[in-house]
Amino acid sequence: MSNSKRDDALNYHSMGRPGKIEVVPTKPHSTQRDLSLAYSPGVAEPCLAIEKDPSLANLYTAKGNLVAVISNGTAVLGLGDIGALAGKPVMEGKGLLFKIFADIDVFDIEIETKDIEKFIETVKQISPTFGGINLEDISAPSCFEIEERLKNELDIPLMHDDQHGTAIISSAGLLNALEISGKKIGDIRMVVSGAGASAMACTKLVMSLGVKKENVVMVDSKGVITTRRKDLNKYKIDFAADVPYDTLEDAMKGADVFLGLSAKDLVTQDMVRSMAKNPIVFAMANPDPEITYDDATAARPDVIMATGRSDFPNQVNNVLGFPFIFRGALDVHATGINEAMKIAAVYALANLAKQPVPESVNRAYNKKNIVFGREYIIPKPLDPRLIYTIAPAVAKAAIASGIARSPITDWDAYEASLKARMGLNNELLRTITDKARSNPQRIVFADANKFNVIKAAQLLVQEGIAKPVLLGNIEAIMKIAADNQIDMAGIEIINQRDESESDRRNRYAEILFDKRKRKGLTHDEALERLYERNYFGCMMVETGDADAFIAGQSTKYAESIKPAIEVIGISEETGVIAGLYVMQTKRGNLFFADTTVNVDPSSKALADITVLTAETVHKFGIEPVIALVSFSNFGGTKFESPKKVADTVKYLHQHHKDLIVDGEFQANFALNKELRKEKFPFTKLGDRDVNTLVFPNLDSGNIAYKMMLEIGGAQAIGPILMGLRKPVHILQIESSVRDIVNMATFAAVDAIVGKEHA
Repeated sequence: MSNSKRDDALNYHSMGRPGKIEVVPTKPHSTQRDLSLAYSPGVAEPCLAIEKDPSLANLYTAKGNLVAVISNGTAVLGLGDIGALAGKPVMEGKGLLFKIFADIDVFDIEIETKDIEKFIETVKQISPTFGGINLEDISAPSCFEIEERLKNELDIPLMHDDQHGTAIISSAGLLNALEISGKKIGDIRMVVSGAGASAMACTKLVMSLGVKKENVVMVDSKGVITTRRKDLNKYKIDFAADVPYDTLEDAMKGADVFLGLSAKDLVTQDMVRSMAKNPIVFAMANPDPEITYDDATAARPDVIMATGRSDFPNQVNNVLGFPFIFRGALDVHATGINEAMKIAAVYALANLAKQPVPESVNRAYNKKNIVFGREYIIPKPLDPRLIYTIAPAVAKAAIASGIARSPITDWDAYEASLKARMGLNNELLRTITDKARSNPQRIVFADANKFNVIKAAQLLVQEGIAKPVLLGNIEAIMKIAADNQIDMAGIEIINQRDESESDRRNRYAEILFDKRKRKGLTHDEALERLYERNYFGCMMVETGDADAFIAGQSTKYAESIKPAIEVIGISEETGVIAGLYVMQTKRGNLFFADTTVNVDPSSKALADITVLTAETVHKFGIEPVIALVSFSNFGGTKFESPKKVADTVKYLHQHHKDLIVDGEFQANFALNKELRKEKFPFTKLGDRDVNTLVFPNLDSGNIAYKMMLEIGGAQAIGPILMGLRKPVHILQIESSVRDIVNMATFAAVDAIVGKEHA
């Protein structure tokens, strides 16, 4: 490693608080009462309860979410036998991965012994502390006996990840590689380079999936493991093959699969060339593979290649498995991790790779559209779906195989809890998505020449949320789709400029002319505007040819609103339009208005915006609790802006008594109900949590939501355009795929609710 990289690595581990993990209290501890409950005398009560019923340890302690990462440092990464203490940075790193990927707490335990009996006894003695045990970086053959005996003697999930983690991930990749190559698992001939713990575990698992033992040849540092060799230990004998050859080179001739868990540069391009059609090469030696990705693909363009490296496609990375396998096992209080659970993880991983990839994953790996194929047979480690795909599969297998002490019955709730653990949960978005799916609406998109819009349309169809209609040049749109492997099934495309649409343009023009003839628009001008996507799309909604319209991906916000106002018009009931953002925060969803339209609304307009916002929040099944914010509290200053807010609240209290609304508040008083109750016990908001903020002007609203995005860690859905007679929504320029899907989901619900109340 170069000096600069070495320094970077050392600085990373030493900067600030040394190491990578710490213990953080999960209960209040600021008062004497807190401390008396945390320790003596209050702690005696859970102790006595656990003495009577040991299973209550999972209720009263952290045991149920605590895993021990245990090693003696005899086989650390690519470093070998460096000792227990020197391996501690790796064990801490494993703990970090458990936490960030599956919210599992970890104590790393380094045991300074190579004596198998001492190691096993130590683990057994400390096991009551933990809900599960991850054995790590223990050399073969000791690791086999250690794992087997501990599995038999302990009643908690235990796994040697170096063996089974690699086996699970590589097996999932192999299943998909075989599907792509058109080969059946029972027919393939496989060569395994390496005879250590990982190689043996990988081989056993693929055999349980269907690879025939007689079709497997394993090679160690002395050559092919054959029945003719007399130097084999009891573990290698199980893999001895009755074959006439002795070298890796000979073994690879005509082979379908190469599985490498050995050392770098053992495989040449000629060896890869000698393999069967569509060869599958998993060169997983770390840090350098048995053959480089570039050399293998240059030797055989038809190769399906995987390595352990992140800088090439198809990385076999154990982080795809162990956090989620333990998560599922812990959540059902499993007594172990059995073969059924491992196989369930294999199939869950393999199937996930075939699903459309979230945009966040594409962005994370600087890709435009990752799709299942030769360069994507294994999910990416940063895929947020891993936890709620693999953990439930493992938990279900534990239940089905009879080793779950606390079976799960509500799987939807379990999935929601997993998402909540990782900050992926959003009850509002799930609720409106379910409502949109109940009655998919026709949603027209103006900017269909954009990749993000086309990709979003594909997801809307696949997720059953809406029936997308794309406006634009059909050939151009189809080319973008083809170039990016986007399935266009179920997506309608209309070229509003095409001659085939002349009758519809003429019909729309008559309607537009009738609407605008006394506002300076001629019939010819009306017809000309119908060649524009924004006018054509709005007219589709106005005439009932579509249910909602979305624009703005490539035009300024004001330019997109104008056609909507001229064609759809502002609702007579509201008399105002405004923009609403849904801010997804750690404390829940907050609705911000107006953030995009009204620069400095009057007191009456601000009241109308508040009512409009309340109606919109109601559409999404939420009772709005509204605070109008300013820089003062209840007349604290006499400046114009807070006075306007106070006048607005007075009007609302008089004319909209059913609204839960008050102000003016400073933002901290609006959002902190304890502070609010102490200083302003008279407020109409009472003990309620505010979920809706109405700002006095565009400056404050726009600044607030953007600051929340950048430094508050929030995510935004919107802007949702409120106040038009029918659903039209305007995206921000260059919105992401997920932004577009979210907006379309809101638009669909907007249309559904509008029809329900028509």
